[in-house]
Amino acid sequence: MSDILQLKNFSTQVRRDIVRMVHEVQSGHPGGSLGCTEFLTVLYQKVLNYNVDFDMDGVNEDLFFLSNGHISPVLYSVLARSGFFPVAELATFRKLGTRLQGHPTTHDNLPGIRMSAGSLGQGMSVAIGAAQAKKLNNDNSIVYTLHGDGELQEGQNWEAIMYASANKMDNLIATIDYNKAQIDGSTDDVLALGNLRAKFEAFDWLVVDVEKGNDVKSIIDGLDTAKEKTGNGKPVCILLHTEMGNGVDFMMGSHAWHGKPPSDEQLEVALSQNEETLGDF
Repeated sequence: MSDILQLKNFSTQVRRDIVRMVHEVQSGHPGGSLGCTEFLTVLYQKVLNYNVDFDMDGVNEDLFFLSNGHISPVLYSVLARSGFFPVAELATFRKLGTRLQGHPTTHDNLPGIRMSAGSLGQGMSVAIGAAQAKKLNNDNSIVYTLHGDGELQEGQNWEAIMYASANKMDNLIATIDYNKAQIDGSTDDVLALGNLRAKFEAFDWLVVDVEKGNDVKSIIDGLDTAKEKTGNGKPVCILLHTEMGNGVDFMMGSHAWHGKPPSDEQLEVALSQNEETLGDF
């Protein structure tokens, strides 16, 4: 089986996990989770250098920080199916007293989680701190982050983005989930982001556009290009053009599924569109 087909099959199973997790508790955020499924699959299954025997220091490992923590279902699924914790634990999503809360937290020591991500806009600052620590420790690994496009409406991001370039954080790759949708509508209607490429370039970042952000091969190529640009004195931004709800036809392209769980009937439709590949939890 080719690497591309394996990654596509893995992504299909992650989508099944996402809709089942959110349906089970009738709570959670399926839209953005589905939109970022292929990206996190490629990141953890092909790109990141990590140890599943997790520790917070991550010395000589690539690090990943999820800033838009509401898309925890996709991260939990990818972590579990990458060996960080048992797949069966996905059934505890958003249940009281469990480690898989709606937004990732660190106090329960869930392997793979490096920051608590509830309030938006903070992940960039945390990741830059980690990138700077790696430089101080002569650790040549890379720090990766993921952010929602609507999240960039938070001002703290832009202070951090300015700091990263001024301090030559060229071991940082920040990916923007550029689906142009947020909880209240399109980003253009809520608070227009303008030309994101021009903005990042004005802040002295290098920018990589991945126009097909739900295509495995395009994501591999984009991450390879971004990695090639590290070490050149500037941080790197990937603009990942995704579709909210990707892989489930009635969710695709609609902000209404930002935080809406599927009904019993809708779950069956979603699962029928994503045939099981690795085995459900």
